[in-house]
Amino acid sequence: MGAEQPTGTVLAFLNEVAGGRRLLAALRERVDAGAEHVVLAAPQNVPSAGQIVDAEEVRDAALSRVEVTQHVLHDFGIESSAVVLDPDPPLALDDAVRAFRPDEVLISCLAETRFGLMRRDLIEWARDRFSVPVDHIPVRIEDDAIRWDVTHTLVVATQTVNAPDLLARLLDRNKERPHRYTFICPASGETPREEVCDRLAATLAALYREEIDATGQPMSPEPFAAVANAIEHYRVDDVLISTFAGHASKWLEEGLIEQVEEITDIPVEHIESAGGTVDPVPVGASEGAN
Repeated sequence: MGAEQPTGTVLAFLNEVAGGRRLLAALRERVDAGAEHVVLAAPQNVPSAGQIVDAEEVRDAALSRVEVTQHVLHDFGIESSAVVLDPDPPLALDDAVRAFRPDEVLISCLAETRFGLMRRDLIEWARDRFSVPVDHIPVRIEDDAIRWDVTHTLVVATQTVNAPDLLARLLDRNKERPHRYTFICPASGETPREEVCDRLAATLAALYREEIDATGQPMSPEPFAAVANAIEHYRVDDVLISTFAGHASKWLEEGLIEQVEEITDIPVEHIESAGGTVDPVPVGASEGAN
């Protein structure tokens, strides 16, 4: 649905995945049309490549989804509030609608998201249940995954996820051939989850300014387990692993590159970063913040 008429509150519901460039574009349309409040809500469910069983880790994964999206929106001049809710998606969505009384609901999820014993379609259920407009904002469209002209790359990075070296490589790859990136940020040292969310959001925002599709979030499993699970769940063409240069990388010391190469036939590229961070673009300083 379009956003021709201004709305007071827009609810963006993030089911299993963090919102991507399509959700950003949809929310910018609503804000430009007069929306006064943006609310992000996520159920405490397990992300599609998470393999998370601990209740606290499940909650942290949901927090990461809303916080990464919240940081990206902020980089584009959109302020939002955020909440995590019940693990059951329809119950969480029902609670969010009752709590915030939105004028429109945007559901950011996989192309086909079903729930319950009857495997009901979440989007159709929401449209039947709520009196306000409900729009589906796909994060990954299956047709995108098999397009011959788009390469889907799994990017594995945590402490270097917003390193200038990595961002430059991602931009160069996209110039050579259109790309779509899925980031996973496995556990790495003592880096706090909140800091990883902030770093990842800076890189996502930089890619969105170049109209490159990307999404991702921190992952609680150890690096190899996180990568193996992601390769199993995502249809990707290749893997790009980013580490600190040389001896500074624990992932290299533990043989992560070789371990990943042993479990997949798809190309695995390794990029070493000298460190540093991508500087966030001040709100209003680029076309993307207008």
